[in-house]
Amino acid sequence: MTDKWFNNKFEKNNLRKYTSKRLNENNKFNKLSRKFSITNWLIIANVIVYLLIIILKISGFSEEKIFSIFALQANSLFQGAYWTILTSMFTHIWLPHLFFNMISLFFIGTFLEKLIGRKKFLGFYLLSGLFAGIFAGILSFYFGNTDLGAKIFINPNIYGVGASGAIFGIAGLLAILTPKMRVYLIAGPIFAIILQSVLQSIIPESPFLPLMNFAVMFYIFFAIFAMFSFNPQTRKLSIPLAMPFWVLPIIAIVPLVIIGLFVPLPIGNTAHLGGLIAGLAYGKYLKKKYKQKTAMISKRFR
Repeated sequence: MTDKWFNNKFEKNNLRKYTSKRLNENNKFNKLSRKFSITNWLIIANVIVYLLIIILKISGFSEEKIFSIFALQANSLFQGAYWTILTSMFTHIWLPHLFFNMISLFFIGTFLEKLIGRKKFLGFYLLSGLFAGIFAGILSFYFGNTDLGAKIFINPNIYGVGASGAIFGIAGLLAILTPKMRVYLIAGPIFAIILQSVLQSIIPESPFLPLMNFAVMFYIFFAIFAMFSFNPQTRKLSIPLAMPFWVLPIIAIVPLVIIGLFVPLPIGNTAHLGGLIAGLAYGKYLKKKYKQKTAMISKRFR
């Protein structure tokens, strides 16, 4: 009698869909997806979109046309371009932008994925990125039409791209789950971008600007690789700033907002803030629902 009950329970028609997939050893897609972490798949998706954009440029698509398809613009968003909330978070036009974001995603994304699991991480990443885009789009549309508003909330005609909104979501969540864990902010590339923006504002017609842009791009790559050097003096050239994780999002947003009041920066602070808010909110939810587990995580990573 027991054997019959057991066999009936595990007949194919009685198995739940998820269990059936797990027991099916011939499910090639499932095997392939498990070979990489969700973080790695997200990085691959960002790289594929970047390569697609290069192909479109070679094929004759103008940058304006590419932006209108992939990038988030507040005015277009409110006219029905809702898909750009998703596409913009996988889009990078500038190679150093892609590289810097993917390095950040690899390190903190891999860490968070191990803490909360593949499914929760993927859902959170997508939702925080979408919220960041909606948050930035609304603020830009309603408050970015004045000179001061454009400096803080971005002009609604400006396009925005990049994974940094979702990445700031990860940073916000980790600021709640592992607030005292020591991390490094690679400040060198940020200082280089600020310097580049300042010089472009002061001497916009200078013949040396192309050389300066190349130097900034070279330094960003150098600074990132310098962090992996075994030579402490080489690592210092990237200007790493050690801090507890709860300080990281503040340092990465507030100074840039202040500087942006005086110098136009190619940085979407409102999207960063939106992602951060999503991360903080989800972190508070997890701490409330899983009190013991989150307390153990906070205690473990100090």
